Amino acid sequence: MQAEELLEVVISILYPRRCPVCDTIVKRKEGLIHPECKRVIKPAGKIICMKCGKPLSDADKEYCHDCEKTRHYFDRGFGVFRYRSISGSIYRFKYSGRREYADYYGEAAMQYLGKAMKAMRADAVIPVPMYDKKQRKRGYNQAEVFADALGKRIGVPVRNDIVRRVRDTVPMKMLDSSERRSNLKKAFNISQNDVKFKCIILVDDIYTTGSTMDELAREFRRHGVERIFFVTLAIGQVV
Repeated sequence: MQAEELLEVVISILYPRRCPVCDTIVKRKEGLIHPECKRVIKPAGKIICMKCGKPLSDADKEYCHDCEKTRHYFDRGFGVFRYRSISGSIYRFKYSGRREYADYYGEAAMQYLGKAMKAMRADAVIPVPMYDKKQRKRGYNQAEVFADALGKRIGVPVRNDIVRRVRDTVPMKMLDSSERRSNLKKAFNISQNDVKFKCIILVDDIYTTGSTMDELAREFRRHGVERIFFVTLAIGQVV
């Protein structure tokens, strides 16, 4: 057994991996998730909005109701899972320190979206930033952890030094669509005057109305980025 494999065995004994669905310990031979738990969560699927990636109930439609009436600043987005099937897992990932879940999330993203992500030919993967005080309190930014898992798998550098959240906003779940957009105005600041990226992938944990992605995308457009995509761990309800 090589040193790297031995280290992995020791770590798994001291800090056993937990299943991202049921949160009980996963044996090494089972991989990253219990086989029976994998059947519980649902991918976003292939019948999705051609703009934001929300699942569609009508295969003849191209866009969801939100995207039909809203001008977005991003080119296109994708979600890995349907939110309701993975919400409990995401909650623990964000608030209970289950950062190891990101390994499974990254593998699932490659399974369902790998071809699309590689076709983007992005220069950088950029996680949606948290407000500094909030991140220090939590200990990490879940979007950054997920972005690291994606970047490693698609071979694109993750840049968390480009954009900062300079204003502590109200939790988005408390606001309606118009309030969300107002809440995010001037919330982000791009720290480099000359962003030399032609194409980026923004990464976050959840997509609902697109307010966060739009505000970030608008800022990057102002700095000359030509193509802007996003990938989120989960995406809103079927429409």
